[in-house]
Amino acid sequence: MQYNEIVNLVGNMGFPIGITIYVLIRLESKMDKLNESINKLTNVIEYNKE
Repeated sequence: MQYNEIVNLVGNMGFPIGITIYVLIRLESKMDKLNESINKLTNVIEYNKE
């Protein structure tokens, strides 16, 4: 998300909504990485049980 888009978003929707959308967009990629790590860890644990 570019700076100009953020400024327009805040101007059009208000500060709290703009910040909420920004944070959700930023967290999405981190949640995907966390999910991948959990899946890998689960596979390692399952492999070691056998």
